[in-house]
Amino acid sequence: MTTKHPSAKVSYDPGTDKPSYKIKTLNKISSDGLSLFELDRYEIGSEIQNPDAIVLRSCKMLDMDLPDTLLAVGRAGIGVNNIPIEKCTERGVVVMNTPGANANAVKELAILGLLLSSRKILEGLVFSQSLKGKGTEIPNIIEEQKKNYGGQEIAGKQLGVIGLGKIGVMLANSALDLGMNVVGYDPFISVEAAWGLSRDVEREEGLDRLVAKSDYISIHTPLTDETRGLIDMEKFQRMKKGVRLLNFSRGGIVNNDDLKKAIETGVVAGYVTDFPDDDLINSKNVICIPHLGASTREAESNCAQMMARQMKDFLENGNIINSVNFPTCSLERTSSYRLLIANRNIPNMVGQISTILAREDINIVEMLNKSRDEIAYNIIDISSHASKAIIQAMAKTKGVVTVRLLSHE
Repeated sequence: MTTKHPSAKVSYDPGTDKPSYKIKTLNKISSDGLSLFELDRYEIGSEIQNPDAIVLRSCKMLDMDLPDTLLAVGRAGIGVNNIPIEKCTERGVVVMNTPGANANAVKELAILGLLLSSRKILEGLVFSQSLKGKGTEIPNIIEEQKKNYGGQEIAGKQLGVIGLGKIGVMLANSALDLGMNVVGYDPFISVEAAWGLSRDVEREEGLDRLVAKSDYISIHTPLTDETRGLIDMEKFQRMKKGVRLLNFSRGGIVNNDDLKKAIETGVVAGYVTDFPDDDLINSKNVICIPHLGASTREAESNCAQMMARQMKDFLENGNIINSVNFPTCSLERTSSYRLLIANRNIPNMVGQISTILAREDINIVEMLNKSRDEIAYNIIDISSHASKAIIQAMAKTKGVVTVRLLSHE
């Protein structure tokens, strides 16, 4: 049962064994994922009113009014630029995505991009189709014209990978298997990614050095204020003449005006992007793929299943995994009673919460407190049931954004 409090959002479970949850879908989500939500505990549909959670793919919800009941938003995919992150954080709504779930699909398309940028395959296909009706002349015409559709091999060439997350690491390792020399750049590489990266991938400390030495450059970094327009004229001027550039990350990372100038001057011999823009479609040496990076049955299934498991863990246990606006916070259940509190990241919040519990003779069995930027999150297993009065007292505490009580008796 969820109610609106003037100071904070309160979600109070009165103590049922299996509290029910409502999930609103904004896109078609793979049944492989939705089937993980038990029908006796979850109500799921596109017309759900007052949802506890929203699950979506690429649907834009930037101008959407967030329901007062909303606790979490789950993106079955990696990009979250279609979600109002700041508004969600202000309202205490956890936003999660599924990094790595579609990595193999994107990696495979990036490998295709390497080949498409190197060999005039698409032009050759168009030429072949134009020969319909030529009959026995076709073999001779092909032998005469095939010289117009030559290219180069990728083996022995240098690939520079910008961004060594799951996709970047998988592409780097696969490119090595294809005989390429690979250099990677990522100042924020995670420990998990570093463990998965082949020792044969050269690590470059500076982006300028990477773009200067690479025959091919593949972008795999999120679109942020820092990366918007990252590949601009200054970077193009450092590149080898005839470089091939691949963008399977986000369109805004490459400055299109500067790109077209680099193509005209011969610096960029080919650009393959999964994010078509009106000013690039049908441009010279540009291949626009219609955002097919994650458009495989396997990727959609993986993303949906990963999101379902994360959402279930959050709704049922309060654990937060792969959030883009809240800290990662996960604690094994040690009690039947669990408090979940989101608050502004200001001093003495834990002390105030502990004081309220102590006044009611409620012990803290186990507690985890994490913060991220201006928001903090607390998972608190307590010794006994907390009354509505206690929950309301916490909700009125300055700085508290949301209070949830999970009670599995």
